[in-house]
Amino acid sequence: MSRMKLYYAPGACSLADHIALHEAVASFDIERVDIRTHTTEHGVDFRRISDKGYVPALILADGQMLTENIAVLDYLATLYPQLAPAGLLGRSRLIEALAFVSTELHRAFKPMWHGGSARELARASGTVTGLLVLLSGGMKGTFLFGDEPTVADFYLFVMLLWAERFDVEVPEPMAELRRRMRERPAVVAAMTAEGLA
Repeated sequence: MSRMKLYYAPGACSLADHIALHEAVASFDIERVDIRTHTTEHGVDFRRISDKGYVPALILADGQMLTENIAVLDYLATLYPQLAPAGLLGRSRLIEALAFVSTELHRAFKPMWHGGSARELARASGTVTGLLVLLSGGMKGTFLFGDEPTVADFYLFVMLLWAERFDVEVPEPMAELRRRMRERPAVVAAMTAEGLA
C-alpha cells in the first residue's frame, strides 16, 4: 500500500497537517515547496502537481489529491478519530472551528505577510487579538474541545506561531495552549522536520 505524501512550506498552515500526521503516527512522506517560486525541493514545478499552486496538498494512499486545509484536516480527523472531538456534533463542531480559524483568523494575518502599512498592521493585530479572545471564551479545557488536542488545535497553533512572529498580543489561555502544543512530541517532530525547531 502506498503512503500518503504531504506537500508543505515551512511554517505555513500546512504545518497543522504535518503535526496531525505525526500525532496519528501515520505512515507518510513529505516534500517541501518554495511558495515563492512554486518549486518543490526536487526541482518540480509544484503547479504541475496542484494547479492551485499553494500548500497543503495531500496525496492519499490511493493517489488522489486533497487540497485546502479545512478539507485535509477534516479527512485526517475522519481517518484518525482520536484527532476529532467526540459526540453527535463532534464533526460539525470541528468544521465550525476549522472554518473560523481559516476564514477569520488565517485571513486576518494577510497584511502582516504582504507588507501592509503601519495602520493596516495595527488594525490586523487588533483583529487577530480579538478573534483569539473570542476563541478563548469557548474553550472546553486546555485545548478547544477539552484536554486533548484536535486538528483544529493544530491549525490554531500555527496561527499562534504567526502571532508570536508578528508580536501580536494573545490572551493567556492561547499563550498556554501554544506552550503546551510546543511540548508535544508530534509538534517537535514536525517543526524539526520543517527546520523550525
